[in-house]
Amino acid sequence: MTPRSLPAIIAVIIALATPAAGETPQNAERLKWWREARFGMFIHWGPVSLKGTEIGWSRGAKIPIEEYDSLYKQFNPAKFSADEWVSVAKAAGMKYVIFTSKHHDGFCMWNTQQTDFNIMNSPFGRDVLKELAAACRRQGLAFGTYYSVCDWHHPDFPLGSPGGKSNKPNPNLQAYTEYLKRQVTELIRNYGPLCTMWFDVPQSFDAARGQSVIDLVRSLQPDILINNRCRNPGDFDTPEQRVGGFNMERPWETCMTINSQWAWKPNDPPKSLKQCMRALLGSAGGDGNLLFNVGPNSAGKIEPEQVQRLKEMGQWLAKYGESVYGTRGGPFKPTESIVSTRKGNAVYLHVLQWTDDEINLPPLPRKVRASKLLTGGRLQVKQSEGRLVISVPRQYRQDVDTLVKLELDGPALDIAPIELPGPQATASNVSQNGAEYGPDKAVDHHPFTVVRDGASARERSRPRIAPSAPGR
Repeated sequence: MTPRSLPAIIAVIIALATPAAGETPQNAERLKWWREARFGMFIHWGPVSLKGTEIGWSRGAKIPIEEYDSLYKQFNPAKFSADEWVSVAKAAGMKYVIFTSKHHDGFCMWNTQQTDFNIMNSPFGRDVLKELAAACRRQGLAFGTYYSVCDWHHPDFPLGSPGGKSNKPNPNLQAYTEYLKRQVTELIRNYGPLCTMWFDVPQSFDAARGQSVIDLVRSLQPDILINNRCRNPGDFDTPEQRVGGFNMERPWETCMTINSQWAWKPNDPPKSLKQCMRALLGSAGGDGNLLFNVGPNSAGKIEPEQVQRLKEMGQWLAKYGESVYGTRGGPFKPTESIVSTRKGNAVYLHVLQWTDDEINLPPLPRKVRASKLLTGGRLQVKQSEGRLVISVPRQYRQDVDTLVKLELDGPALDIAPIELPGPQATASNVSQNGAEYGPDKAVDHHPFTVVRDGASARERSRPRIAPSAPGR
């Protein structure tokens, strides 16, 4: 260890010992469990599955408002089974389930007493939320609810469809806020305890109004986790449709679709197993979680192709889950080729892509006492003062992940994060001449980032969490 590296190591120790932003004495234990769980199922579902368009966002856009708002009168998913859905999540190796109780379209998927615009008044007439919460308890998974802060259907909410771009004639934001609080109270009291209250799109809310909602939630269930989408930081961040960046201080959870759309869409194939595992391992390697979304169809079934892909992920985790569950990210910061996780005295090196016959890494400040190729076969590890070299014969390299376990002579968490060299980008000009579009932003090691190339500009574009952009 060099004197120069000591401040960085001390910073890591302080970060690990300091409560995360938003953490309270009441929810610290739950937050610790949640971070160790690493993998959850997101479910976007409702009457819009009859049309196969995006939930909420297609109201007043692809589907006329009156037609969209009447879809529930035809909604009768006779093949819905909460136990089956939860079994799929469990088979995938997921540890918790988050369900859309109310999306931006205002339709409620539980037996709410605050509006008739709910699942009990559909031909189906069953409390989906109640059945899912019970199924999760039976099968040992935690359960949480997504709840949209905005409501383009409710007359008191100021904005309406399409996409929150229209204005209601006589809104009353305070009356709507009280409506929202009564619904949140129902969710926690009647379906809790919940692991998470997952808010979304707080249009028209300011920080004070959002905080009043958070204060209510915490008064009802002090240990609940709250995300960052109620105009306040909450307990964790929520990068969307992309793997978050390396961050060991602030908890985060990538929310991503297994295919292309949040709600069910016909002929929408899932991502490949390699893409799915990259999302999961990239999240864990960055010290975050993955909330992976499925969109059941109008019959109440998760598409067989999605089920198969999730089971393949679960089969991988059944063999190698020690490298994901209960780990922290690092010490090597993730790249497109290499992701690392750690716990105890072990570092798990996930080689997602081979660019050379051997892997050359910066040196670790601890001695490697033993090494093993968990995915099977032989490997060679050489450690010197200047580098760490890992060689794996071609026949033992895996397409999805070649997994190396390094046993160190001391705690892996004491090691300060180590930057790995990656590709660099240059540009003669960038969008709006702004630093935020600089060439350094074109490469971030994440395979789900989209880079747009123009004749005179190169800028990185990621899905934005904004009222004007379709999302969840």
